[in-house]
Amino acid sequence: MEYDKKKAIIEAILFAAGREVDVSEFMSALEISSDEVIQIIQQMREEYAKEDRGIEIIQVNGAYQMCTKKEFYEYIYPIFDNRTKPNLSQAALETLSIIAYNPKITRAEVEAIRGVNSDGTIYKLLDYNLIKEVGKLDAPGRPMTYRVTSEFYRMFGIGSMEELPELPKYKLDENEQIVLDEFQDEEDRKNEAPMPEREDREEEQEDQKEGE
Repeated sequence: MEYDKKKAIIEAILFAAGREVDVSEFMSALEISSDEVIQIIQQMREEYAKEDRGIEIIQVNGAYQMCTKKEFYEYIYPIFDNRTKPNLSQAALETLSIIAYNPKITRAEVEAIRGVNSDGTIYKLLDYNLIKEVGKLDAPGRPMTYRVTSEFYRMFGIGSMEELPELPKYKLDENEQIVLDEFQDEEDRKNEAPMPEREDREEEQEDQKEGE
């Protein structure tokens, strides 16, 4: 099969699917290797960017999807303004962040981190398809565990977990409160007692005597 035809087939699949398509699905449809699929898609992505097209191919957790570029959102949303748009509160964003950084986390663990009940927030995130249930934990009560979905990656323009911003280092103080390491280190340096100058002078004098 000619290269251009393979590229056209991949484009048609992405357009018709309307969702993320795994590399294995392209391999099955075209009967080609994963390396060739990835090579063709990468070339298509470069061509779309070079030609300043209104669409692009994004990578979503190892799969690919065709979508409109986010900079054209203001022109697109009036056409689809009847669609339900996620309205994320501060509580929802906090819960979503915790789940994003802790795949397969339970509701109780989320609540332990936030310090408040999170039932309603988790139900809302499930309804928006930003998180999903991924099975029950092998523990007393068999609690359900959660992780973020591909919709989360699309909404925030993230290709995979590796692209999440790095969390600051922290530790707990004597009151079990979080203290950021970078600030704690700075405070420790400020609180370090300098060596008394008198001792320094005495040591220098002793060295001089020994040298004589």
